[in-house]
Amino acid sequence: MATADEDLPFRAEYAKTGRASCKMCKSPIGKDSLRLAAMVQSSFFDGRQPNWFHESCFFKKQRPASEGDIANFENIRYDDQQRIKKQIADLGNGAVIAPTGKGKKRSKGDSAAMKDFGIEYSKSGRATCPGCQLKVSKDDVRVKKVVYDTEVGMKFGGQALWHHLECFAQIRNDLGWLEKGEMLPGFKALSAEDQKKVKTLLPAIKAEGAPEVKKAKLELKEDPEAKELEEKIAKQNAELFKYRDKIQKEKMKKDDMIAILEENDQDVPEGDTLKLLNLVCDVLTFGALKRCKKCKTGQYVFNKSGYICTGDLSEWVKCANLEKDPPRKPCIISRELKEQYSFLKKYKGKVQTRAIKYVPPSAPSSLEPIKKEEDLDGTPKVKREKPPLYQLQFVIIGLKPSEEKIKKAIHKLGGNVVSKVHEGLAAVISDEEAVEKMGSRMEQAKSFGIQVVPEDFVDAVKDDPSGAISYITSKSICDWGTDPHSRIPQEDSNKSKSKSIYTKSVPKSKKLKLKGGVAVDPDSGLDEVAHVYIKGKEVWNVVLGLMDLQKKKNSFYKLQLLERDTGNKYWLFRSWGRIGTTIGGNKVEDCRGLIEAQNKFMELYEEKSGNPWENRDNFQKLPGKMYPIDIDYGADEEKLVGIGHSNIKSNLPDRVQDFIKLIFDVNMMKKVMLEFDLDMEKMPLGKLSTKQLQSAYKVLTEISELIKNGGETSQFIDCTNRFYTLVPHNFGVNNPPILNTVEQVTHHSEVLDSLMEIECAYNMLQSEEASKDVNPLDQHYAQLKTDMVPLSKDTDEFKLLAQYVQNTHAETHRMYDLEIVDIFKVARKGEERRFKPFRKLHNRKLLWHGSRLTNFVGILSHGLKIAPPEAPVTGYMFGKGIYFADMVSKSANYCFTSKENNTGLLLLSEVALGDMLECTQAKYITKLPKDKHSLKGIGRTQPNPEESHVRADGVEIPLGKPLTSQDLKSSLLYNEFIVYDVAQVNIQYLFRVNFNYKY
Repeated sequence: MATADEDLPFRAEYAKTGRASCKMCKSPIGKDSLRLAAMVQSSFFDGRQPNWFHESCFFKKQRPASEGDIANFENIRYDDQQRIKKQIADLGNGAVIAPTGKGKKRSKGDSAAMKDFGIEYSKSGRATCPGCQLKVSKDDVRVKKVVYDTEVGMKFGGQALWHHLECFAQIRNDLGWLEKGEMLPGFKALSAEDQKKVKTLLPAIKAEGAPEVKKAKLELKEDPEAKELEEKIAKQNAELFKYRDKIQKEKMKKDDMIAILEENDQDVPEGDTLKLLNLVCDVLTFGALKRCKKCKTGQYVFNKSGYICTGDLSEWVKCANLEKDPPRKPCIISRELKEQYSFLKKYKGKVQTRAIKYVPPSAPSSLEPIKKEEDLDGTPKVKREKPPLYQLQFVIIGLKPSEEKIKKAIHKLGGNVVSKVHEGLAAVISDEEAVEKMGSRMEQAKSFGIQVVPEDFVDAVKDDPSGAISYITSKSICDWGTDPHSRIPQEDSNKSKSKSIYTKSVPKSKKLKLKGGVAVDPDSGLDEVAHVYIKGKEVWNVVLGLMDLQKKKNSFYKLQLLERDTGNKYWLFRSWGRIGTTIGGNKVEDCRGLIEAQNKFMELYEEKSGNPWENRDNFQKLPGKMYPIDIDYGADEEKLVGIGHSNIKSNLPDRVQDFIKLIFDVNMMKKVMLEFDLDMEKMPLGKLSTKQLQSAYKVLTEISELIKNGGETSQFIDCTNRFYTLVPHNFGVNNPPILNTVEQVTHHSEVLDSLMEIECAYNMLQSEEASKDVNPLDQHYAQLKTDMVPLSKDTDEFKLLAQYVQNTHAETHRMYDLEIVDIFKVARKGEERRFKPFRKLHNRKLLWHGSRLTNFVGILSHGLKIAPPEAPVTGYMFGKGIYFADMVSKSANYCFTSKENNTGLLLLSEVALGDMLECTQAKYITKLPKDKHSLKGIGRTQPNPEESHVRADGVEIPLGKPLTSQDLKSSLLYNEFIVYDVAQVNIQYLFRVNFNYKY
């Protein structure tokens, strides 16, 4: 698929007016003069905006790799194209190479690249080395490489990345420094000792092969076909500009240009007069374009590698069909226009093929999946030991004569010296006299439990770097102090390092204050004095969303009509931007009365969605327009029936109380949503309506069908846009990948399952008013309609079940051990009665089932469920049913725990299996054969049947140690048991376990 012009990092055009100023020299860019732009993310809307430069200023601040990176390049004059190409070639390939041969001069490209390097002493300890991903300590030698293709580099004309000298030396080839170290700008300002070190680490090295740009030039001279194409492009460009110059010279009116397009059945480009002029000149030169072959109605427009269709395949996806030589017909000019404009008098329409020389862009297109943050960063390129005091902060109190010396020593060891005493301080460096004196800063240190160490602490760390932290305790000269390990800053995750400048300061969620069931956006500044206007069932509040992969948009638009709490005053609040970023803005508008506020609200709603407000219940999605996100705010978070401290005594055993606190933990629910990259602002705590979640399931089912039947890319984009609009996700400034794999569908189905279960838990938290006489934990326990009795660890029952855990932990799941915290005997109200008919069925087993922690409120209150009809079939190896295992770790993997969140819950249920349909590979079941009651996926490894324990009621507990069959040919490692009727399940035990990860 073609890269659209709007995806490219740069743009060239002739200035439409003289109003724009150059981003470098700040002086105006004259009308009709050539200007070049870096296309950067706007801070104010979900899209990109041009930072314009004079041509001469542009190349001082930007580094395009080729003309393929410049949008609209083919629509400027041929001579201007050649000049820009030469300037790009003069930039070289960004490498600095030692000149070879006697008296050889440095090339232009080398000279330009030289300015992008430098060496100096680190002025602070804030910069992170891209090589080892550790901070460069203050006063360390650091080496600069300016890059231009990062978010910051594009926006500000280059970004200096600072490296440790040793790291720079190891990755110098990648960075393009092949010269000797003494040629680095700033070298002479270093000390003699450091200069010697630089010379040793950075000798000149040979460059292999000529720079790519020079090779390309040589090839062009030798290729006669390329030469012929170049001549044809030059000739056609001159012809096209002949029309363009005449249009401008004779001051053709915009309406007359539109008339030419309409006469020739061409769509009129919206807004931009440059697009209008380009299309008119194209039609006059090459002929009128016929409609798109693919979508039948779309208009072709020129786009670097050919002509791209601007039509729509559906309301969710653009056609984007690309043709190198689209069908045309001769252009017709009306008699009136021929008489009005002299250059059109003798015009005769003709059809010719536009010569195209496609140079691919160096930047990825919008449809290439953006790598995840962890992929972008990956592991450090250079392995470097952390200095012993890395990122630790110290305060020096007293010790004036040696203060500077101590500071330098701490910086050298990777630490920082600050003036303010705070709770994250590693230690105070001082003497016994200052401790006795107990000044205000020493008092603060004591209140935070921060140790005081003498100045020889620094010497001790130098001699024994591995004992740095222990010396804070052993050398302490005060009688207070907490564990210093608790104050050491945690290592930044790769995720935070690679954050965009537009996502670093985004709050995780907003606290919403509900009035009348609707939250007033706190950004309005009116949440204390106003409420959303509601009349009957009509709520004047809407959130619109739009995910558009082709245009790289993940936008929201919020509208609220606000009424003063005391009445008689109205405001219209709107906010807009990109989900999960600081990009966007908001506006509060004073309205003279309710009618004016309603009219403005309705106008904006129709403008953004294409639907009249009165038709909102029969909404029709329109191409390029936004779609309403159906949010149910439920209860005010502050008014939820709490699970924290209560003065009322609970009647529940302590272990049950702890369990209730665990499954009703709101913060844990939020954490899960953040793990799923869900947008916490657009759907506070997963409060998308059930209807919207069901619609999202249906989209996943469509994707599943497309995968099975080999769908087209445009169909996958359509579904992806719909899914992410229905369920807003936070991708920051990245474009999400197209949903087109079985794994993605399975993952997002699990996300929706969890959202449904979180909604169930949240509804319970808000469904009852807090009782004055009942502890909230007892209230929530009652809502589960489940009796839970903790088993004593001394009982035979507990020991038998613990043996089941110990024996059936599979060898392939040894990345963690399972530690039993609690076992509860469980009886769900009504489940015993429902299961009663199946008690008579033979082959009943006690089997494992694992699920996310957030799902257990729903599981205990409603039982284990079968996936809804609208959910996709993908991911269910044996169809939609309830899955069980006889190996504990097989089920434990579905708890989706981590090293940080290592608590998981597992169920043991009596499952009536009866006669089983046995399978050794995937088989999608919608209905079992009449003589079968369940399905068994036979695994190559299973518990030894001879070691099974059979209870007095005839239920088998398959707790034997695993046996592996060498002869069995099966695609399954372990057994799976599936029932397709919820009544065949009777939950009997719930295990709370810790996953102790080994690595």
